[in-house]
Amino acid sequence: MAGYVIDETREACEMQAKYLELINACRELKPLTSDEEQGILRAYTMAREAHAGTRRRSGEPYIFHPLAVALIAVKEVGLGPTAVIAALLHDVVEDTDITIDELRMVFGDRVAEIVDGVTKIDDVMLLQQSESKQAENYRKILLSMCHDAYVIFLKLCDRLHNMRTLDSMKDTKKLIIASETSYLYIPLAHRLGLYSIKTELEELVMRYTNPDKYAEIEAKIAATAGTGEKLEECLVAPVRKMLDDAGYQYTLKTRVKSVYSCWKKIENKHVAFEEIYDLYAMRIVLKGIPREHEKEECFKVYAMISGTFDPNPKRFRDWITHPKNNGYESLQTTVMTPIGQWVEVQIRTERMDTIAEKGMAAHFLYKEAHPEEQIDNNPVEEWLAQIRTSLEQSDKSALDLVEEFKEALYTKEIYLFTPQGKSIILPSRSTVLDFAYAIHTDLGDHCIGAKVNARVVSRNERLHTGDQVQVLTTENTTPTEEWLGECQTPHAREAIKLALRSQRKEFFDEGKHRLAEYLKKLRIRNNPQNLGQLKRFLSQPSDIDLYYDLAVGNISEHQVAECFGKARPEPRFFFHETQTTPFLLDREYENYPTEMAPCCKPVQGDQVVGIVQGDRIMVHRTGCKVAMDEMANHENHVVRAKWRPGEQLSLLTGIGLTAIDRKGLLQEITRHISDELDLNMRAITLEASEGVARGMIMLYVNDVENLNGLITKLELIDGVEEVHRI
Repeated sequence: MAGYVIDETREACEMQAKYLELINACRELKPLTSDEEQGILRAYTMAREAHAGTRRRSGEPYIFHPLAVALIAVKEVGLGPTAVIAALLHDVVEDTDITIDELRMVFGDRVAEIVDGVTKIDDVMLLQQSESKQAENYRKILLSMCHDAYVIFLKLCDRLHNMRTLDSMKDTKKLIIASETSYLYIPLAHRLGLYSIKTELEELVMRYTNPDKYAEIEAKIAATAGTGEKLEECLVAPVRKMLDDAGYQYTLKTRVKSVYSCWKKIENKHVAFEEIYDLYAMRIVLKGIPREHEKEECFKVYAMISGTFDPNPKRFRDWITHPKNNGYESLQTTVMTPIGQWVEVQIRTERMDTIAEKGMAAHFLYKEAHPEEQIDNNPVEEWLAQIRTSLEQSDKSALDLVEEFKEALYTKEIYLFTPQGKSIILPSRSTVLDFAYAIHTDLGDHCIGAKVNARVVSRNERLHTGDQVQVLTTENTTPTEEWLGECQTPHAREAIKLALRSQRKEFFDEGKHRLAEYLKKLRIRNNPQNLGQLKRFLSQPSDIDLYYDLAVGNISEHQVAECFGKARPEPRFFFHETQTTPFLLDREYENYPTEMAPCCKPVQGDQVVGIVQGDRIMVHRTGCKVAMDEMANHENHVVRAKWRPGEQLSLLTGIGLTAIDRKGLLQEITRHISDELDLNMRAITLEASEGVARGMIMLYVNDVENLNGLITKLELIDGVEEVHRI
């Protein structure tokens, strides 16, 4: 609350102003009925009274948060009155005495179910041995989302406002919230097509997890400000004239690549900032184009631009002929301008732009505004149906399930065809087996291979866009454990597991009999409570799996005895030793031994965070992906850590290097490191191919300043193109 001055009269005026802004935004989106206006007012009044006297960590009244979330839902996503009511009420069940049943009585079933879906799990005891409270919350969100996508839209709006106002939080809480955002919410925004929200969340996450690099790239982008004016003259103005002369109605926007996008390109492509050729982009949105002529007109504009400015053929993307799975449509190309600057150009219509900016929300809004229309192939409903099937049939832990789901959000797609010409969309790297199960479960269960483009291939053959696939089957073939390694899609895996479970039922009686013998011998009661305890101890998802593993010998009598404390323990010796660490930790962990995480190799000066791992603390850089995933799923494992002042350490770290291969390059690199900088190298590898040398150097440095000085020195060596920290 530092810096915030409480003034209740001013705050009351601000509340009223924010509410009026919300109502006006709703009216701009579409005319409101009197019932809708009354519903929003009723929700605002209930939320304001329920949160009365409660303040956010920043000091402002809590009601400002649900008002802000509702405004994001309207202005930035395009959601209507139902979502606004749910947004205003989204925290009342979690933070006040109001119940879901009360909301149902006042606002109806749908609002109550949306609020319930957004509400977190509070009672840790409900988790029943789960290793991650956050993962259970993620699973609840996903299950709720399957029945009403407004749940995830509102969670994204809520998360965006929380990230915008994160400064008032403690440092460790900032890292936890930012890591959760990176782990699940950014992939969801990507999959839903909410690119503006995704971009802002990425920027905010980087600002808190990697602040030094964020500030560095932000300064470099600011230094290019004059380029935009030159592009206006040599690119934007000529394009406007072409479009005007052709009689198009349009809007034309330009943008500079975000800090996060620049950083990802630098990290992934190992290029310098100056080598980012699509730092600038231009978007052309054509207005008033009938749907049947959209593709034709977009290609006409593309032909005009590529006829004037040289395009990069490797950077052309046709998302109109084959839209992305989230509905995104656009033509994209990258052209060279007269000032030697590459610029990405996007060409789309108003309808395409609405979908690109609002994503799947656009489909929902259109469907709700036109309930009388029959909409075929709605990508939203198809996607949610796939998620629902996967979540409801899966026997995975919440953590594994969410990890698999998250991975699928970024998966690219391939377009395949049946012999009859029907199009099937699957994730890239899918196999014949995935294709067979996508057609029908029986076809998958008896698949032995396929004819792909008239060529006979095996069941695990990987497919590619454009392949025509005819599945080959035989009744004598049924799924085995090995099949799980031959497919990629969750749908195929779940179908195989269902078939295996059916097969395992044959071993049910034998396994049950063997367990009864073990329990009798150990003098343990054979009752449902002990059976449940054993399944949790052995991580067995069902009775069928438990009895199968007992029958085939995968579970021994000793393991059963261990579960109930009947096994003879091996002698173990423990001792505690106070260790001085180079870090200042939270008081409850100050005597724990610490280790530098090998994944990110922090050195003195890096911003760090501790993660509890068994009986020690692993210290990571705050932007480390391993640490961020751990913080996203295990908040209770996070420990505040800072370097101990005055501590002098020599720590192992690594740098990567790309250079033009030449004689004496290796000797010059090692001379700079060993002689001039007096650093101790542990290992160096340098391999040359087609005139380019790439290598990695492991060495000991004292701090970040020491490391950055080394990188600067190496970059000055003749022929060295790029140096980066590993």
